[in-house]
Formats: sequence, structure tokens, C-alpha cells
Amino acid sequence: MKSISISSKIHTEFINIDDYINDFINESEIIDSVLTIFIPHTTAGITINENADPDVKSDMKLILDRMVPWKGNYDHFEGNSAAHVKASMMGNSLQIIIQNSKIKLGTWQSIYFCEFDGPRVRTIWIKEN
Repeated sequence: MKSISISSKIHTEFINIDDYINDFINESEIIDSVLTIFIPHTTAGITINENADPDVKSDMKLILDRMVPWKGNYDHFEGNSAAHVKASMMGNSLQIIIQNSKIKLGTWQSIYFCEFDGPRVRTIWIKEN
């Protein structure tokens, strides 16, 4: 297993982590396998989505903010309930296929770390199954 540190710069951010995953594949000399990527945080998540048009990331942020606004009548005393809900909506893990030492994604897909309570230094765990 590998632990990766990643720094978010803003409150809500979608960070492409394909390069981190590719580095792990190369370092581990993985040819054909399945990887699990896990986010050990309650206010951050992970998703696969489009990598070609940056408007997709801004639209995702806009829609999530509409669905779960930052300010609301939330009970959680830390004031970051919206971040917890958004992280749960995205999920905390992915499994991805590795074939011929390459991530098996669609043409326009990338893997994104989803920050909902930044800026922070976060951890990503990657493990070959």
C-alpha cells in the first residue's frame, strides 16, 4: 500500500490524481491488476469524471452547492456539515482496472480527489488488490 499526501488550495476543489496513480503503477511494476484508491477523510471524496472540459468540474461544484449549500440549519458544531454530505455523495473509494501497466479509463475520463473542506493537506491510500 502507498500513502500519498495531496494539498488542496481552495474550499471546494476537484484535483486530477491520474499522475499519482500512474506513478504507483510504475513504481510497483504492475501489469494487469485492480487497484483500490481510498480516501480516509470524512469531508473529502473521490470520483471519475470528464478531463477534457474544465467546465465539468465547475458545474459539478455548482450543482453540489445547490443540492447541499454550505450555510444551512445544520446541527454539526464544526460548521462543515455540507462537506460531510458532499463527501458521502461522492464516496470514499474506487476500484480501477490496470491493463498493460495503464489505467483502464474511457477516453475523456480521469480520477479526481474531491476536496469539500479545504484548503487542507490530505491523504490518499492506494493498494493493489
